[in-house]
Amino acid sequence: MTLFEKLAADIEELIQRGVFLPGERLPSIRQTGKHRRLSITTVVRAYLLLEGRGLVESRPQSGYFVRATPLAAAAPVPAKELEVSQPNAASAKVDVSRLVLATLRSIRTDAAVPLGSPYPDPALFPVRKINTYGHAIARRQPLWGVTDELPPGNPELIRQIARRYLENGLSVDPNEIVVTIGATEAINLCLQAVARPGDTIAVESPTFYAMLHAIERMGMRAIEVATDPRTGIDIDALSGILARERIAACMVMPNFQNPLGFQMPDENKRRLVELLAAHDVPLIENDVYHELYFGDAHPSALKSLDKKGLVLHCASFSKSLTPAYRIGWAIPGRYRDRVEKLKFLNTLTTPTVPQLAIAEYLTHDGYEHHLRRVRGAYRQQAKLMRTMVKRFFPEGTRTSHPVGGYVLWVELPAAVDSMMLYRLALEQHITIGPGTMFSASDAYRNCIRLNYSYPWSPAIEQALIVVGRLAASLMQGDFH
Repeated sequence: MTLFEKLAADIEELIQRGVFLPGERLPSIRQTGKHRRLSITTVVRAYLLLEGRGLVESRPQSGYFVRATPLAAAAPVPAKELEVSQPNAASAKVDVSRLVLATLRSIRTDAAVPLGSPYPDPALFPVRKINTYGHAIARRQPLWGVTDELPPGNPELIRQIARRYLENGLSVDPNEIVVTIGATEAINLCLQAVARPGDTIAVESPTFYAMLHAIERMGMRAIEVATDPRTGIDIDALSGILARERIAACMVMPNFQNPLGFQMPDENKRRLVELLAAHDVPLIENDVYHELYFGDAHPSALKSLDKKGLVLHCASFSKSLTPAYRIGWAIPGRYRDRVEKLKFLNTLTTPTVPQLAIAEYLTHDGYEHHLRRVRGAYRQQAKLMRTMVKRFFPEGTRTSHPVGGYVLWVELPAAVDSMMLYRLALEQHITIGPGTMFSASDAYRNCIRLNYSYPWSPAIEQALIVVGRLAASLMQGDFH
């Protein structure tokens, strides 16, 4: 039994014996840590465990209290911290690549605490097992026998991808799948297949910068659509945009969106697909985080609602299995042949050995067991990071409430400039993701994105405390 589990068990026994009565406040986190000689993180994890069991409840700025009526399981915390975004309604050129490149370079610094990393912690992934398959495949065949795969990709991997979709409730035609070098290439190919330089693309606000990169790379314009932090893109706002100007395509992340972490309700997904189908506008679905859900069931895909072949679905194994092999795919609907041709013209082939190694793993090893372990870790670490941000960041800070994935969106008070905070944190060997990377219009200057995929540690705890103090100093004008 871990330290936090032991503490939780002790407190649970005291509740059952009536030492702590319903409605009474538990000792503060700091007081409990001091008396028991435990870290703040350990106490927080114990209290979160008790909350998950329905025995206690947290009250903002007040602490943890014994529930008046214990529940079998705690109700989900309402995601009401953030408001619907209100982006500029005009289309704009996109120029975020230099900022993103500089930020990613800083994240790769070995000594930096990777709170700003866009990548999942590789320690959770079966990299050695997949590498073993790759080495065995390379040894089985002479060098001339391991040729890279022409589009659409390796047949066995394509078969395994189609089987995985079927297991998750979506019947996919294997002949529609095109294997790519990660989801980034899939997104770029799909966008290139449906739009031309100068066209306007509708995106969520904030949106994942890889989608903005694709728009920038092809000389297109972006129009940001108001987005609810709980339910996703505002369909009524998008309808208004479609009524007044020509939109060549719409790009969204319906499941565990980066950076907000929401999952669109099924009814909203249906309305979105039907709206764009009525205007004959292609819909590019970035579903790279679809396996990383915190709930009980796999989320639905927009692709499952596609009746006209207008949904171009993109995904990869980089976030759920291994980021090292860069294997993704597109399911592009009516644009399948165009995407396959563009794949051939852009990168010609996709390496065979990584495709076969992943196919071998999917065939012989426990992918679902691996995913359950990852989901459990992310679910717990998301709660922990939200709690710590609430505790150590300035008053008025708001956070997203992710229901999947591994990133947390933090809205700081308006006086905090996230670029200045990013530079100050970097001086302390801490990385964060400044909010301006997630908009084409230089919005979200007081927002940051944090990564909670890495196991909780004293270094991560101290880094969050430092970032919170730096944010408070910026509010007080201590830095110029």
